[in-house]
Amino acid sequence: MRRRLGGISKQGNPFLRYLLVEGAASAAKGDPNLGRMYARLKARKHHGVAKIAVARKLAVRLYWMERTEKRYPEVVRMQGSQSHLVAESMSRPFE
Repeated sequence: MRRRLGGISKQGNPFLRYLLVEGAASAAKGDPNLGRMYARLKARKHHGVAKIAVARKLAVRLYWMERTEKRYPEVVRMQGSQSHLVAESMSRPFE
């Protein structure tokens, strides 16, 4: 069963949201996984929805980079096996 998480709301700093969406657009061009996700969503939904979805995925990756103190490529590899590696890192107490 998949856990459903919320989207990006309009609460918080608008400039930070803007930077996150712009960064996601740039990351979608440089990261093949994010680019495929964007193209797939753009074909099914509006391009704005696809940009926000990529921005949210990027925000989650940034969160896990901070949380696990790992570099971006390691977090991307970790993402494929959330039930194992992320759950393992969550079981550790905050350091």
